[in-house]
Amino acid sequence: MDTLSPDFSERFRVSPDTAVSLKDFETDYDHKALSKEKGEQLLQEGIHLMAQLQDKLYAHGQYSVLLIFQGMDSAGKDGAIKHVLSGLNPQGVRVSSFKEPNALELSHDFLWRHYCALPGRGQIGIFNRSHYENVLITRVHPELILQENLPGIRSIDEIDNHFWKVRFQQINEFERTQTANGTVILKFFLHLSKKEQKKRFLERIDNPAKNWKFSPADLKERGYWKEYRKSYEEMLGHTSTERSPWFVIPADDKWFSRLAIAQIISIEFEKLKLSYPSLNPAQKASLEEAKQSLLDEKTKGEEVPETTMKSPL
Repeated sequence: MDTLSPDFSERFRVSPDTAVSLKDFETDYDHKALSKEKGEQLLQEGIHLMAQLQDKLYAHGQYSVLLIFQGMDSAGKDGAIKHVLSGLNPQGVRVSSFKEPNALELSHDFLWRHYCALPGRGQIGIFNRSHYENVLITRVHPELILQENLPGIRSIDEIDNHFWKVRFQQINEFERTQTANGTVILKFFLHLSKKEQKKRFLERIDNPAKNWKFSPADLKERGYWKEYRKSYEEMLGHTSTERSPWFVIPADDKWFSRLAIAQIISIEFEKLKLSYPSLNPAQKASLEEAKQSLLDEKTKGEEVPETTMKSPL
């Protein structure tokens, strides 16, 4: 499989304005032509390439990049961020993980806390879970919406299909504003099978070093598998756009999902045609003057006469 081909990212991209069925997307991609060893080699190449692209992103100074990761519990979001982005300069990266909103956050609109975490120009922002929790977990547990104290919403019965349609529109407008101002948004849904989630939960329970990763609440949410699946389908179908697309990544094999994410990021970065700033003649002349000044400079203590060196004996 040619994972470096320009159309690689298209294999996992969700087309805009389409009804999405996750049955049409594999959780375990048919990648028999690619061995795990070869995949890990390509991942390292991708990590190296992203480091170079990050340097150009900062020097270019016109764009920022926002990477969004969503998925069921144990889908591999943390691991993907850790491995795929390991080669980036941490000074230019900010990872934000959004938990249950606090009282201050609930006193603002649901997008407020996400605005505050957006990357600046030349920077890369990573959302480990994101504003999409507001159409996922709240869709499965609509009682959480009541905590937002919204006008006209007094009971769960008033949280209808129109409410969710409006919320999808608000998210799309939020992202449209960001992309129009130079933020590249790439969204990754790590598509995990229920069978693989069970396996990973058992590993967390059986391995003392991973016990901290498991919570009884995770098992409770697993009981809403079908509801979450439907919510994800609705979310993907309504919010994957040309300028801020969703990519459904097969997540049952961690090594392949990490490779796919790295390749997609690299491909999408390349489309920006980033370059280092070019200097005008006056700036080049100034550089040459600085260079000559440095070459002519004699550092204090650079030359030490031999006669000053005395033996301690």
